[in-house]
Amino acid sequence: MDYIEFRRQLGKAGLTTGEFAELVKMSSNAVTNCSKKGVVPSHLAIIATLMAVMADNKLDFRAVFNEIEIEPKKPRGGASKGKFGGSKQIVLPME
Repeated sequence: MDYIEFRRQLGKAGLTTGEFAELVKMSSNAVTNCSKKGVVPSHLAIIATLMAVMADNKLDFRAVFNEIEIEPKKPRGGASKGKFGGSKQIVLPME
């Protein structure tokens, strides 16, 4: 699914990309980074489409998400603690 269609599906569900990211326990940057590629991973496309269909049928998808324990995605690469740009950093002596 292309990013424009993804955003359209989120709009049908009444969500912003930030709200979607919060529901699926992702960082909003991870979701909006898909706009650079122009394509959304299939698992996110399926979730957004199902949310839109549920909203069209007056079903509360938020209640479903509240019942599911979703572990937040772990940061990768440069965002990891103790790393800069994906490289492990050495501890410098402070005297």
